[in-house]
Amino acid sequence: MRIAVTGLGATTPLAGDVAGNWASLVEGRSGIRLLTEEWVPEMTVHFAGTLAEEPPLDRVEARKLDRSQQVAVVAAREAWADAGSPEVDPVRMGAVIGSGIGGFLTLLNAYDTLKERGPSRISPHTVPMLMPSGPAAAVGLEFHAAAGVHAPVSACASGAEAIAVAARMIEDGRADVVLAGGTETPIHQLTMAGFAAMRALSTRNDDPQGASRPYDIARDGFVMGEGAGVLVLESEEHAKARGARIYAYVVGAGLTADAHHIAQPDPEGKGATRAILSSLAQADASPADVAHINAHATSTPQGDVAEAVAIRAAMGSHRPLVTGTKSMTGHMLGAAGAVEGIYTVLALHHRLVPPTINLHEQDPEVDLDVVHGSARTLPQGDLIALNNSFGFGGHDVAIAFRSA
Repeated sequence: MRIAVTGLGATTPLAGDVAGNWASLVEGRSGIRLLTEEWVPEMTVHFAGTLAEEPPLDRVEARKLDRSQQVAVVAAREAWADAGSPEVDPVRMGAVIGSGIGGFLTLLNAYDTLKERGPSRISPHTVPMLMPSGPAAAVGLEFHAAAGVHAPVSACASGAEAIAVAARMIEDGRADVVLAGGTETPIHQLTMAGFAAMRALSTRNDDPQGASRPYDIARDGFVMGEGAGVLVLESEEHAKARGARIYAYVVGAGLTADAHHIAQPDPEGKGATRAILSSLAQADASPADVAHINAHATSTPQGDVAEAVAIRAAMGSHRPLVTGTKSMTGHMLGAAGAVEGIYTVLALHHRLVPPTINLHEQDPEVDLDVVHGSARTLPQGDLIALNNSFGFGGHDVAIAFRSA
């Protein structure tokens, strides 16, 4: 597998575009904020990673799209422009956009409208807006993706799985160009209450920007975030024929499952280990070739240790530079794998690994070379970087990128 990455787009708690995201990452700036909704005071958690910039859509367009669709379209437009807006035969163009909960906000808001104002007040756009495949459909329609439109739904691994599916579409000869990514806009009283009931969220209301602290001994849960990330993937032949700038290559995608528990990772990390090794096998690479890992690293007590176990098992004595960018963005659930895929590509492109912020004392059970304090440089030459994404249900995805 050798699929070119030629365009990037992202809107997150850090910034509304890729350049702003990268600047914030390298400088170690947090995008976590106190929430201001009227329901917040009765909650145990008062903060989240809300968008740095609202989607720049006009009112007519916004009314027809769920928020998850809006941010997906915004990220896709940036990625497409970044790729040079290539001319592609629609039957050779695809779109794969993953999401964990899709149009969840539309569903809740429409139900409130139904109960308060009656069925006559329900919008005819409601069903397309609440479909889990809605973001993929919205992107596919805008960019005339007639080769196929797919919508992986694998919890917090959805965005990474979208990259894997898109790369496979190209490798199998079904498409020349595919928009691949993930989106999630989960910040609502119900989701916050649900995750809080599971004791999955950090409760550091007095220190929101210090709450997400992957691998720190005092971590107490993840911080919810929202956003979207989209990559333009192309066959190497197609990209070079049009003289495209190539950021990096997708060279492997490992997809496995823990088969252990609906919400807890396998403490031995066996599924994650197999995903990592599978991605490297497809890349025809060894653990010693891996220079950097953008870890799933959600800041949960169990999850961070399980991932560290998996990385150690896969890497052996080799110690690549590991970072946890959720320390700055929070956990964007289904969007996380795609956004962090972009961050991994940028780390290779710029030869620079962003720091993990809020890491004051590393958990002794996390025997990894975690980048913290400031960014660290990567060597020149041919490098492999991995992006790990794991989700409720035991979904394990590892994407291997090679430097261009």
